[in-house]
Amino acid sequence: MPACAGDVLQDARERLASISQYPRRDSELMLEHILGCDQIALLTHPERLLSPEEAEQFEDLLQRRLAQEPVQYLIGTQEFFCLLFEVSPDVLIPRPETEHLVEAVLEHFGREANAQILDVGTGSGAIAVTLAHLLPHSRITALDISCTALAVARRNAQRHGVMDRVTLLQSDLLASVASKEFDVVVSNPPYVAAGEVLEPQVADYEPHSALYAGPTGLEIYERLIPQARRVLKPRGWLILEIGYGQRSALLKLLKDWTVVTVRDDLRGIPRVILAQKN
Repeated sequence: MPACAGDVLQDARERLASISQYPRRDSELMLEHILGCDQIALLTHPERLLSPEEAEQFEDLLQRRLAQEPVQYLIGTQEFFCLLFEVSPDVLIPRPETEHLVEAVLEHFGREANAQILDVGTGSGAIAVTLAHLLPHSRITALDISCTALAVARRNAQRHGVMDRVTLLQSDLLASVASKEFDVVVSNPPYVAAGEVLEPQVADYEPHSALYAGPTGLEIYERLIPQARRVLKPRGWLILEIGYGQRSALLKLLKDWTVVTVRDDLRGIPRVILAQKN
């Protein structure tokens, strides 16, 4: 007998409660994806019947979610700064905390600014594409060591109509950049220490190259900071996302920069560090 959307959602919520912080939203996102509808349509028509094919597809996604595969990979998208981005296991899933990084850049530039911005470790392109979208006269160079990540970033730049102002380059940090032309270098680099235990849906599914920096978690910062200084204009800014407990170590690494400030996230955790070049 065909199942209706309301019953399917209720069953999925109950089954996901033991492994997900957001069982209701996970269930809705997966069913919206299968049915090709939005949340309003789904919730206002709980009597809608699923075809056998739709029910089978939903059960497949549900089983994968029960194995703690991130819902963003199951549906292929994640919202960031009110824009929808394609994501895949080739890229880190954009986090709400990283929006603070974008906000820090925006504080330095109005919408009419003609800025040259370098995004290091672009992944899905969430930071680069968002900045290109919000700063229509600026240009963004986005770097990543992974060619598969760059392919995702390219599709996101095309999706949001900013490909004409986003340059994508394969590069190990700033190895492919020689010019000293950038007003801002921005990065959410890998900063997890090798021995740190992460929740299964992160450790088992997201790309380790975008998570783990090395034994201390500071290894990428130690390479990136002097490289950024080389490509920034005088009085240019380096803006970095940082991990929990890394504030003091980062301040030491930036001791020769002129102005260094730290911004907390909404939970009061130091999340973004800004440093100005001499």
